Amino acid sequence: MKTIRVVAAVILDSSDKPSQIFATARGYGEYKGGWEFPGGKIEQNESPEDAIVREIKEELDTEIIPLEMFHTVEYDYPNFHLSMDCFYAVVKQGDLVLKEAEDAKWLTADTLDSVDWLPADRELIDIIRRKL
Repeated sequence: MKTIRVVAAVILDSSDKPSQIFATARGYGEYKGGWEFPGGKIEQNESPEDAIVREIKEELDTEIIPLEMFHTVEYDYPNFHLSMDCFYAVVKQGDLVLKEAEDAKWLTADTLDSVDWLPADRELIDIIRRKL
């Protein structure tokens, strides 16, 4: 089975006492409308840290500061294996403009379950809830 390596940003509203995270609804493809953490594929010879900064700039027209890589999701979709390095991050500069997603929300610990997460992203929810 083909493995796809990606990165995802869990964008926090604050680095010291976060109370919200930013989530997006996928705007295209087979999983259109499913909720996820923004990010994308790691390019050849690119570090995960560089990839997450580039992807958020491309998808949300925003510069982020990756704070830490906190988890790697390994998930088997029907046609591929996903390996997703997940970073906590904060906005450095920009307004989180949706260039690819169809919707976005700031979610709190109490509202994390209010959206329909994509399967690979679901395993992050309890980890994130403990952070908030």
